[in-house]
Amino acid sequence: MTSPLAKGQNGPIDVSDVVVSLELTTPADLSALLVKSDGKVRSDADFVFFNQPAGPGVKLVPGAHGQAASLAVSLGDVPADIDQVRAVITLDDASSRFGAFAPPTARVSDTSGAVLYEYRIEGLSTESIVIALELYRRQGTWKVRAVGQGYAGGFAALVTDHGVSVDDAPPPAAASAPSAPPAAPTPPPAAPTQPPGSGQQYAPPSQPRYEQPQYGQPQYGAPQYGQPVPSHAQQAPGGEVNLTKSRPVSLVKGQKVTLRKDGGVALTFLRMGLGWDPVKKSGLFGNRSANIDLDASAVLFAGQNIVDVAYYGQLTSKDGSIQHQGDNLTGEGDGDDEVVLVDLTRIPPHVDTVMFIVTSYRGHTFEQVQNAFCRLVDGTTNDELARYTLQGGMPFTGMVMAKVYRQGSEWKLQAIGEGMQAKHPGEAAPQLGRFLAT
Repeated sequence: MTSPLAKGQNGPIDVSDVVVSLELTTPADLSALLVKSDGKVRSDADFVFFNQPAGPGVKLVPGAHGQAASLAVSLGDVPADIDQVRAVITLDDASSRFGAFAPPTARVSDTSGAVLYEYRIEGLSTESIVIALELYRRQGTWKVRAVGQGYAGGFAALVTDHGVSVDDAPPPAAASAPSAPPAAPTPPPAAPTQPPGSGQQYAPPSQPRYEQPQYGQPQYGAPQYGQPVPSHAQQAPGGEVNLTKSRPVSLVKGQKVTLRKDGGVALTFLRMGLGWDPVKKSGLFGNRSANIDLDASAVLFAGQNIVDVAYYGQLTSKDGSIQHQGDNLTGEGDGDDEVVLVDLTRIPPHVDTVMFIVTSYRGHTFEQVQNAFCRLVDGTTNDELARYTLQGGMPFTGMVMAKVYRQGSEWKLQAIGEGMQAKHPGEAAPQLGRFLAT
């Protein structure tokens, strides 16, 4: 039976091993400080965090996909001179604050998963760091106390007050040279009708991470077509450019190309590669990348109605014309992070638009992403034909990268590059109507 705790309350722990876990509404890190009776660590080894995930009796365990990490604490292995194990939550975005989101919840469970105590941390406002709770010794036994204490001095002040050595923050890095173009992806399958995965070995999730939407049903609500598009989205350059395999076209926002090869031959099998890199953080305890999970999806429209989606939960469209090659959970590495194969000859006549979107499952914004691009590759020759690169980060969790659409008897590609707030295709769907106009 779960016992709820209020700030300052405590309770006994009658098991030898516990797990401290979090329920969060915004990305954050969990860490632990193992302190003596004077509130200080014995050494830096008593600070457990992402770059040092194990300490005496305490381990930081990565969370399941989309979930926060947890602390596995073997109370019998905690050294006798450690009096308290303090669990600390730190927002990924140090400029943000807990008061802007629903309160986090900390839980203490036994190793079977049974929740012993639960503490909803109410009352936070401007803090970006909070000591959530502490496990502490009393007369030879262990107890848990709900702390909920926001820390005003910042993360460095928090850990230095606990006796952890902190190096000075590194100086700003010099502007780096432009990165080399991403490496070419692995060749596509011999025929687009083969199941995806013969190149990049991605495993689809065992279950969709959200309930698969029933497109065309009221679940999404009717998209609000005709909503005013921001003025900057309407200032698209006029004219179109032609594709040539000898020199890939670098598209600008709003620009269009007709999907014909040199000599006027229509493209039939496309590879749409999408890529991005997480921004590197220069932290007090080493550099790392934010744990960003971006997901590419291809949304099929008939007129203004969504009829199907190829995404991480359904890798192939129902008609077989679109094949998603799998979910990249980090964005690490060169080249395309996710690839969508498009067989234009198999797209049903009533489908007139395929829109390519990218959404941030964990809620990170594109301010934490760099080098985001989409590129069009001839699926039969592997020649890159066109590329669109986003310029700078934007405060959105979703991005409409480009669309392929029918115009008469031809297919065209248009670079879009417009942001939206959406963590998955279901949240994006009602917002896509305004990008259908050509």
